[in-house]
Amino acid sequence: MDTVAPEKEIIEVIKEQGGDSFKYCYQCGRCDVVCPWNRVRDFSMRKIIRQATFGLTEIEQEEMWRCTTCKTCVDNCPRGVDQITAGVALRKLGAEYDVYPGNVGPIQTVVANLTSEGNSLGGDKEMRAEWAKDLPVKTYTEGMEVLYFTGCYLSYDPRMRKVAVATATLLNKAGVDFGILGSKESCCGESIRKTGNEDLFKRLAKENIKEFIDHGVKKVVVSSPHCYHSFKNEYPEFMVNFEVIFISQYINELVNSGRLKLTGEYARKVTYHDPCYLGRHNGIYDEPRELLQQVTGLEMSEMVDSREKSLCCGGGGGRIWMETPKEDRFSDLRVRQAVDAGAEVLVTSCPYCITNFTDSSLDLDEGDTLEIKDITEIILEAL
Repeated sequence: MDTVAPEKEIIEVIKEQGGDSFKYCYQCGRCDVVCPWNRVRDFSMRKIIRQATFGLTEIEQEEMWRCTTCKTCVDNCPRGVDQITAGVALRKLGAEYDVYPGNVGPIQTVVANLTSEGNSLGGDKEMRAEWAKDLPVKTYTEGMEVLYFTGCYLSYDPRMRKVAVATATLLNKAGVDFGILGSKESCCGESIRKTGNEDLFKRLAKENIKEFIDHGVKKVVVSSPHCYHSFKNEYPEFMVNFEVIFISQYINELVNSGRLKLTGEYARKVTYHDPCYLGRHNGIYDEPRELLQQVTGLEMSEMVDSREKSLCCGGGGGRIWMETPKEDRFSDLRVRQAVDAGAEVLVTSCPYCITNFTDSSLDLDEGDTLEIKDITEIILEAL
């Protein structure tokens, strides 16, 4: 078995990164039982943890890159093992040795894109605000109510740009004094950090923090759970203090305060998907549902796996950039759950989820139709 890195180094790296809890694993296999991978193929997080305990991790194999960091195993471990932290520590070795095997290979291009343009999609940094060119959206200045941090996918991806437009339109209709950073905005860095590239994450975080400070930012509204998680839980490592609020929470506040009035109707059957980094990682379950339930005509139903048991879309942990064979896609299972729940629309609040679900919805059986929407798009239709 080739380990690429010496056994001692593997163990020490895991400890240094705070993943020392792996030593508490007693191989009960609970993580394997709850892992979404085992709905589509054989995968053993238990085995990865066991190998790491003895410094026998196979860094040149794809197995340690499969984890989507969905947090299901962490929440269910009876021994308090943090599989995510240990797994990311192992990936740090892969990043250090530039080992990205097989389907993980696209990460190299993503690293280059983030380094040169500040976004994972390779779009021109100067075009980051192009989505807002026909909208009354200002550049953020100190004293504004909120900064709207658009994020990479909503800035560059054609489908997700529609979500950015819907969000800005809602904020304008509510009379919110907001602005964006445009070309001064960089990727939050959350997902690249989960691939083990700590140095690039720190670079991106420091670039954003500098812009926040220079622009006098006090409150940030975000559309991506990954941005939310990074700003709320990771940026404090750099001793910065600003308020971060997720868009569904903020829109819910605007509706409840009367600044945004839902006078229209959305007569559709809808089911809501909890993104991993909004739900399990940050405990936001109620506000999106409360918001949807205020829409006249909207009929809500829950899927088999919802709230704390929500089925991961497969895009976290940097997996959104890796190649995933069709037969291995969790998102195919999720859209089927939505159809089985009687939904006409699968609504969520995550660019990774929307991207994966949209792809999977194209492969539904003939006769089954399912629209994939961001929550802001539904609220905009309900005004």
